[in-house]
Amino acid sequence: MAVPGVGLLTRLHLCAQRRTRVQRPILRLLSCPGTVAEDLRRDEQPSGSVETGFEDKIPRKRFSEMQNERREQAQRTVLIRCPEKISEKKFLKYLSQHGPINNHFFYESFGLYAVVEFCRKESVGSLQNGTRTPSMAMETAIPFRSRFLSLKLKNQTSEQSCIQSSDQLPPSNRKLFEITLLCRKYDQLNTLLKEFQLTEENTKLRYLTCSLIEDIAAAYFPDCVVRPFGSSVNTFGKLGCDLDMFLDLDETRNLSTHKTSGNFLTEFQVKNVPSERIATQKILSVIGECLDHFGPGCVGVQKILNARCPLVRFSHQASGFQCDLTTNNRIALTSSELLYIYGTLDSRVRALVFGIRCWARAHSLTSSIPGAWITNFSLTMMVIFFLQRRSPPILPTLDSLKTLADAEDKCIIEGNNCTFVRDLNRIKPSGNTETLELLLKEFFEYFGNFAFNKNSINIRQGREQNKPDSSPLYIQNPFETSLNISKNVSQSQLQKFVDLAQESAWVLQQKDTDRLSVSNNQPWGLAAILLPTVPNRRSFTKKKRKRSANESVRNLLESLKSNRTANFTETNEKRTVSTQT
Repeated sequence: MAVPGVGLLTRLHLCAQRRTRVQRPILRLLSCPGTVAEDLRRDEQPSGSVETGFEDKIPRKRFSEMQNERREQAQRTVLIRCPEKISEKKFLKYLSQHGPINNHFFYESFGLYAVVEFCRKESVGSLQNGTRTPSMAMETAIPFRSRFLSLKLKNQTSEQSCIQSSDQLPPSNRKLFEITLLCRKYDQLNTLLKEFQLTEENTKLRYLTCSLIEDIAAAYFPDCVVRPFGSSVNTFGKLGCDLDMFLDLDETRNLSTHKTSGNFLTEFQVKNVPSERIATQKILSVIGECLDHFGPGCVGVQKILNARCPLVRFSHQASGFQCDLTTNNRIALTSSELLYIYGTLDSRVRALVFGIRCWARAHSLTSSIPGAWITNFSLTMMVIFFLQRRSPPILPTLDSLKTLADAEDKCIIEGNNCTFVRDLNRIKPSGNTETLELLLKEFFEYFGNFAFNKNSINIRQGREQNKPDSSPLYIQNPFETSLNISKNVSQSQLQKFVDLAQESAWVLQQKDTDRLSVSNNQPWGLAAILLPTVPNRRSFTKKKRKRSANESVRNLLESLKSNRTANFTETNEKRTVSTQT
């Protein structure tokens, strides 16, 4: 059976890339001695290791602890646009006048930028106090004090740059294919995870971007917090993914909840509006205007206020992130925390999710353009559900996480029970020892034969249930249980998913697949199922389905014929008996 080569795979992915809704800048990390990037490159994992990525090397912290530590780190950090040629040594010596530097790294995105983390927050203020508002010859600069700065050389003599660059975007599809092709038997999924997952530097840049937006929103709401959610924090984000932000105003609302002495109670004078939705729209409208007029690096601001969840969409040019800012969307933040727990409990979870997502993208099952496609979030829910169905289960159900919760974990949002245990150390590890290779094959087997016509997917209980409506694919929202997160998926797209799942299971089951020679550059395992559909395999699948249908019709006709013959014989026998009588 002929298998298409790398060229066809590359052309497929290049076509998929042209459909991307946002033209992203080239973002390259420029490594520096002593940075986390350099340490990670030196600390390569053994090829057979289960550990994958920097997240696995840190203690299992609560989601809230992780968020607070990252936010505090971002508040001590500045973003600086630098000249094209710069001496790193002189650059650090200049900034060290304001205090010791804890960490730094350079990257490229429409120019050269540096992310500099000071040891103390006071150093940021000291640097800002020595920074001036630029004077313009033909235009007028709007004065704005931020932590997004620009560094210029007083004399025009070019400095010799000693910075070495390395890519910060995901690897090209050709490179990914070659990497997976050369992997050892059990390393393909882990290798893909390492290549695609968010790096430490990229994560820092995401929190810094949120912190810069928080500085702008704080002009109106001094105690607000802008928190990242979604792919940026749930452990399933890949390089290049969007940055979702949540404007949290709870601290502002709860300032006066403490008890006061005496007979008096003071309250702020406020504007009143008919509903919380209208309040959300007004808040986001004003913040959107501020980002558009005063936010350094914020371009293409769109205020999408009539959506189910109102938001402000914009591009942060310096970081290269496409950003969505929402408020009154606490359930989304809670969903991010739940996925964070699932992704941290077992090292196989993230590797399997990344592999399935990459497979889906290679076959155009998912798209960055809204439509009838399956989303990455739906695919993640399907993987979690599948791992809950293993024997023994690899992941616990949401209901079992709820039973482990204590009073501190109780959480009700807009009437929805969002309670589950937050302390990962209280969750018992799984005794399941199945390999990633087996789980990948079993995933395609399971959903290739799933009764989507009558059953729904529910990670709360971890079992199949009857569908409450006629949607082709029904995946229950884990918290807003009356909602179907895959309601957009059409029957044709679901059938395409099923066909490709069956085909991929068939490929992975072939005895010769794992024995193909690497020296001949023949794809095997994950690399084989990332290839476009082979016509021979597709026709085989169709013929198999058609043959099954023909056999069913033939069996039905034979059954009818047998019944008619039996009825005819029985009638004749009755007539004979009647005549004899």
